[in-house]
Amino acid sequence: MREEEEQGKGPLSYHYEQYDKSRRRHHGYRRALGLTVLGTIIPGSGLVIAGRRRIGWAILVLAALVAGFLGYLLLLHRDTVLHWAVQPGALVVIGTVLPALALAWVCVIIATYRSLLPRGVATFQRIMGYGLVAVLALVTVVPLGVGGRYALVQKDVVQNVFAGSHSRSATAPKHVSVKNPWAGKPRVNIALLGGDGGPDRVGVRTDTVIIASIDTRTGNTVLFSLPRNLEKIPFPKGSVLADAYPNGIFDGKGNRLEWMLTAVYRNVPEQFPGLLKSDNPGADAVKLAAGGATGLNIDYYVLVNLEGFRELVDALGGITVNVNSKIPMGGESSAGLKPGGWILPGPNKHLDGFHALWFARARYGADDYARMRRQRCTVKAIVDQADPVKLLTRYEALARTAKDIVLTDIPQSLLPAVVDLSLKVKKADVTNVAFTNELIRSAHPDYDFIHNRVKEALRESENGTAVKQAADDLDTACAYKGRKKP
Repeated sequence: MREEEEQGKGPLSYHYEQYDKSRRRHHGYRRALGLTVLGTIIPGSGLVIAGRRRIGWAILVLAALVAGFLGYLLLLHRDTVLHWAVQPGALVVIGTVLPALALAWVCVIIATYRSLLPRGVATFQRIMGYGLVAVLALVTVVPLGVGGRYALVQKDVVQNVFAGSHSRSATAPKHVSVKNPWAGKPRVNIALLGGDGGPDRVGVRTDTVIIASIDTRTGNTVLFSLPRNLEKIPFPKGSVLADAYPNGIFDGKGNRLEWMLTAVYRNVPEQFPGLLKSDNPGADAVKLAAGGATGLNIDYYVLVNLEGFRELVDALGGITVNVNSKIPMGGESSAGLKPGGWILPGPNKHLDGFHALWFARARYGADDYARMRRQRCTVKAIVDQADPVKLLTRYEALARTAKDIVLTDIPQSLLPAVVDLSLKVKKADVTNVAFTNELIRSAHPDYDFIHNRVKEALRESENGTAVKQAADDLDTACAYKGRKKP
């Protein structure tokens, strides 16, 4: 017995040997888990350590090149990435590459773990190991898979919302250079319209008409708000509508409501069907009317259906606004109909889509200028509260909403240039000019005065003299003016 132990073959030596093997397996198992995590963070590194150097180094170098390329784009060419986000072809590539990259990454994780896992580990350890692999795979697959899905959703939005190469517009600029669309064009004027119907309806009324005039060099922007009840609107001289209407003015007999700015979208195509060769003659008519009213040449329009606006706010999780007076929900004074309910006054009221829509459009017991102020505050609340995290987590809902409620004649080919311009606008100054009853009489407007005020506001925007005051005015208009509860 003693002789066997001295020769290393006794029971004590055997148990020690088994213990040593178990200890080495346990150490190897923990090492395999740790290096699998490292191999997930730095693809290929685990395979190199496991002895599979050729394939490990190949993956490591490839991962480094991909990471370096992405870092280069994000740091030095962020505009290129944003351009890809509005180009259907690029979005298809992104939507294909990201899931493929996720699959390849998962294969590397599994290969790393299998290469490092020591033989003879217990069953529960093997299960725990593959559980870790599953978690690591999930961590890599989810963001890349979601990114790929978002890319395809975005492609769908671009193709459904923005004008394609075969779209027709009677007023949008023609033969625009895609590479340099703003060459020789100091300002771009876009009509922002709020309609009271769905995107599949022609006969809607535009309750909201705002002209955004953007300096293409600096991004400085002036927003001109026109009242819905603006009358006797002159169409631009030389336009087909100026020739079609007596004296070139949108005016006639009968109900005055049918000859206001709000009725242009619906009534002009009905009164002169086929005159405007366009996919959306109503929007082109409003562009010409707004151009005649302000003296500006309106290049493009974006129309948001106010009923769909409710879905937009819900997709954002609601908005918070200050309510300074009771806001009626429904009701019609002329018919003697009382509102079905009220939004009560108060600071920082959080509104869902249903109540936000009434806050923006209610007019029972209020004039159009009060509605204009509330609409501007609603837009301000959306812009201020739509943070990147919220937009990302609710992107699909927002994308579905956009397809249902937005119409525009901005062409797809121009979107990269529009993205660049929007980045300038984000950093620039925005001035607001609302043509309320304090400035004009909507039933008998002085269009020479409006044209001169527009020119003056553009000059002020260019030199910055009125920007701060305008911003302060909007903040003041949207602030809570009542007594806060203790």
